[in-house]
Amino acid sequence: MEREILACIGKENRKFLQSGQISKYIFPMERTEAHKKKISHLITRFFILSVAPDGAILYLVQKRGKNKKAFPGYFTDSSSGHVNWARILDLNKIKKNALRELEEEFGIPPREVQKVLFYDLNTEGDEIAYIFLGIVDYNVPLNPDQKELDIRFSRFYNKAELEKLLETEKYIDYSKKIWEKLLNTKISSLFEKITESSIENENRIALFIGRFQPLHHGHIYVIKEILKSNKKIKIGIGSSQLSHTVNDPFTTDERKRFLNTALEKRGISSKSYEIYDIPDIFNAKKWVDHVISIVEETDSVYSNSDWVRELFFNKGIKVEKKINIFKKKFNANNIRNLIIKNDKKWRSLVPKEVVELIEEFNGVNRIKSLYKKVNNS
Repeated sequence: MEREILACIGKENRKFLQSGQISKYIFPMERTEAHKKKISHLITRFFILSVAPDGAILYLVQKRGKNKKAFPGYFTDSSSGHVNWARILDLNKIKKNALRELEEEFGIPPREVQKVLFYDLNTEGDEIAYIFLGIVDYNVPLNPDQKELDIRFSRFYNKAELEKLLETEKYIDYSKKIWEKLLNTKISSLFEKITESSIENENRIALFIGRFQPLHHGHIYVIKEILKSNKKIKIGIGSSQLSHTVNDPFTTDERKRFLNTALEKRGISSKSYEIYDIPDIFNAKKWVDHVISIVEETDSVYSNSDWVRELFFNKGIKVEKKINIFKKKFNANNIRNLIIKNDKKWRSLVPKEVVELIEEFNGVNRIKSLYKKVNNS
């Protein structure tokens, strides 16, 4: 049997998952060892829905096989499983793990899942569950895995049937709570598309959030592109309360200096943008409301982060198309790594005036010192 390498995370870093920061904090560990040492690791839970011809909602529920080590014979979600470790792990790759588990457990291939929606992030003991909702056709063929599932009871249930299951059968608590919420939710509202804004382009206000650790040419390109179709841009400095750490070396005031200096250098009027501090609250469910309470009015959001896009979409806020940049190159983590390695290529990725500010702030030595402190501890 092939060794399964899990995406693990230290308990002290689990909160950063709530702000969409994944790859910076996860590490690989073999499944047996992770379970033995009770190391926190990522899993997925998938809840599959369908709509019958008469409009009734159907819910795909599995009953775990009697030979399962954990919760044998219990009813649960549609499918679930561990997230495999990858060096660059993001929400989209975690979603693919969920689709893989659905195919392995119910025989439903990814192409049959019409829509997938990130729903929640939940801590379940040593497991951190990324919860997704999906829609499939009501007559999609099911081929449940006999080794994993009790195939007699793993099927689609209507609302009345699911309500009865929840009342009378043994259920894994985490899954039971989600099904109860879904039974009382208007499903169509979760998946409906955001309509195009009727506001004229010349009056539009856009929101763009970044951490700017440090600001680089990719950020500048995105801001200039946004201003081509919007009157004003609200720039949010994410993780604003964090500084002097390996991943967040610069303070909020220093990051504001990066932005103001670089935008002024390029002739971008201060009337066309505002800068806001957006501290992390480490709560994915409440984060968008938290952001809106700070920046107030906005017509749409720009982001290349799947995490940010999903969270705003789920709140009914218009999310614009991604503005493509060379992400591996124009990436603040890449720039900090180049600095650590004494590779002067980082200077070409950052505006000249920002390079000068970094030197003024003693930023190069700060980044190197923070890296050494973490790796020597």
